[in-house]
Amino acid sequence: MAELVLRVRLIGGERLDVTYDTGDGLDETVDRVIAALAEDNGVLRCRHGDRLVVLYGRGIATLEVAPRGAVL
Repeated sequence: MAELVLRVRLIGGERLDVTYDTGDGLDETVDRVIAALAEDNGVLRCRHGDRLVVLYGRGIATLEVAPRGAVL
């Protein structure tokens, strides 16, 4: 199971760290995240603490990907 930390910078300039879980390996998970957010109507279900967060690809300016752990 791959769990990634995604540091998302939104178009408005705000930053948000979320986690994304999947049963695939790390490379497949990164490819899935990029493919989903690259679509015109792409969405990604993530977690921010105990909350479910839905990211819409249209509102994201940049995305940093790291294995589970602190993003430095």
